Amino acid sequence: QVTSFQGVAVRSLSTSSPHDHPEHGRLVYKGNLAKAVLGVKFFSYSTSIFNLFMMPYIMLKSGIGLESLLVQAAFYGLIGVFTFVTPVTLHILTKGYVIRLYYKDDMDTYTAITYNAILAEKATVFHQKDVKIPDITKMFTTFYAKTKSMLVNPTLFPNPQDYNHLMGYDKSSFFKFEELEE
Repeated sequence: QVTSFQGVAVRSLSTSSPHDHPEHGRLVYKGNLAKAVLGVKFFSYSTSIFNLFMMPYIMLKSGIGLESLLVQAAFYGLIGVFTFVTPVTLHILTKGYVIRLYYKDDMDTYTAITYNAILAEKATVFHQKDVKIPDITKMFTTFYAKTKSMLVNPTLFPNPQDYNHLMGYDKSSFFKFEELEE
């Protein structure tokens, strides 16, 4: 592989694919909503921080601190909902969204990359045998890795066999040919 860097030929002797990660393995899935999830969570957090800094100023300028206790409770409740409940709800809904999923063939392990509460990437390593499919379809869960719910879009797997192996569909068959012959 030869690439040009400011007119100078540079040769790369790397044998790995650009989709390989030395620690996690081969990239088998990449979520298409990763930037949107990060953007929405960042916007929600930034508006909450803005609200926290502006609340004392608004209270002083509006005189809401001098009104009745009922008006104060309503004001604090409304601000509290937008300041605290919205980011927490967004985090709960999106914490299992898989940004990238890697697979190590030799160890049969997966590494799911998700966002944690402080918007940093978090790696969850699990074996295929740790994957549990929920009995009832859940809105934000495709499968459980150990006890953590994960959300992936099956159509975004470039190789359908990778999804089938992740979910264990390649190991179990509904009909065995020996049983059909009997």
